[in-house]
Amino acid sequence: MMLNQALEYSTAYLLLGGNLGNREANLKKAIELLNDKIGKVITSSSLYETAAWGKTDQPAFLNQAIALQTNLSALEVLDLALGIEQELGRVRKDKWGERLIDIDLILFGDQIINIPDKLQVPHPHMQDRKFVMEPLAEIAPEVIHPVLGETILSISRNIDDPLEVKKL
Repeated sequence: MMLNQALEYSTAYLLLGGNLGNREANLKKAIELLNDKIGKVITSSSLYETAAWGKTDQPAFLNQAIALQTNLSALEVLDLALGIEQELGRVRKDKWGERLIDIDLILFGDQIINIPDKLQVPHPHMQDRKFVMEPLAEIAPEVIHPVLGETILSISRNIDDPLEVKKL
């Protein structure tokens, strides 16, 4: 006798970015692959253009936040996202360097995960970066940051980041 067991789904929030090649096409292809390999993309933000953060002598980034429903674990999502980056031609050279595609796991439901040198959720610097918080606030304004206990919208309005983030 088989029991019907409902699959447990989580909402994962990811930030996509890139500053090389056809940035918009790269984000679109990444979303298609995320939808195929990880889970159903349920919403995506507008595109945002931002000057490079950390290492500033490079082209501007195009960023987009997405939410997807998945029955995978956060670690499985991370591993598959890294595989998608490679599939799309990402080469990791410099920290904060230019790249064709970058896929960061920002939030995973209301989970707090800390696996040293592998995965930290919520993303440890999300609340300090406008280029993360503005697109995320567009698609998840009422989501509560599981560590800070504030809504994404509230955090995004109180961010102290001088980088200009331009909604396209």
